[in-house]
This record gives sequence, C-alpha cells and structure tokens, in this order.
Amino acid sequence: MRIPLCGRLVSGRALPRRARPLPVALVACAVAWAGAAAHGQDFGDHTSSTLTTKAWEALGQQKHEAVAAYVGKCRELYEAEAIKQQAALEDYLPADKGHDAWALNDVGTCCFIEGQSLEKQGKKKEAAAAYRRLAGDLKFAQCWDPKGWFWKPAEAAAKRLKELDFDAVLDAK
Repeated sequence: MRIPLCGRLVSGRALPRRARPLPVALVACAVAWAGAAAHGQDFGDHTSSTLTTKAWEALGQQKHEAVAAYVGKCRELYEAEAIKQQAALEDYLPADKGHDAWALNDVGTCCFIEGQSLEKQGKKKEAAAAYRRLAGDLKFAQCWDPKGWFWKPAEAAAKRLKELDFDAVLDAK
C-alpha cells in the first residue's frame, strides 16, 4: 500500500493524483513563502524573536522595505497575543519574569524599530504613529538588551514623540 504525502486513502488505496486536495494550511504556507521569497525576505522560523531580530538587522543595514516586511509579519502573527498580554498587566513585569510577555515585548519592539525606520526615511508622521501605538497600546513592552537587562521601548518612543512634536511645531512656524 502506498501512502500519499497529501490527500486521503480510500479503501486502502490512494486517491488518483488529480483528486488529492492539498491541505489549505499547506497551500497558504506555500503562497506566503513564495511571496516572501519574491521580495527577498526570509522569515526564518517565523517566531516573534526571529522576526524582531531580523527587523533590527534590516534597520542596521538601512533596508527599510525589509524592516516593514519583518515588522508586518510579526504583527500579523503575534499582535493579538501581544494585546492580550498587555491587557493582563498593570505595570512592567519584573526582570525575572520579563520574558513571560514574549509577544508583547517583540511586537512592541517591532513598533519601535518601525518608528526608527520611518524616521530615517524622513516619514515623521508615520514614525509618530508607530511610536503612539507603542506608547499607548503596548506600553509595558520590554526589550532584552544582550548586555543583560531590559529596556522600555515605550519610554524611548514617548521621548521620540516629544521630539517629533517639537519639530512639527518649529516646522509650522
């Protein structure tokens, strides 16, 4: 008996090749992968930490389209969980529990990265919107620094917002 890779067995026989439907998830993954490959993006294992790391790296290389792709994928996959984690908090988690809010931390950090990328492109209004989202909706996000401590992207975003707002006032005069 032959077991097909995709499809179902009927009475111990594989369905004819043309009758074996591909699972919807497999098709969706193939389409997403093909779209990402066409734009040169490698989302790695699709974890929030990988997407955030890749967004940081793309920002460092001034690859703003890649930043947008990684940030967008992180939001698409993890923003709902990040919002749930934010809603469960009344303050920042202590350092020993900081990693428990993994989705909140990574999506929040991606909002900060997005703001930085947009600023570097001269898109101040769009950058301010990214910072506002972080400072308002994901305010308890924390980002692990490889030096061994958490920093707070929402606090950095609030500072950038003040500076952007001040620049906007000066530009209006």
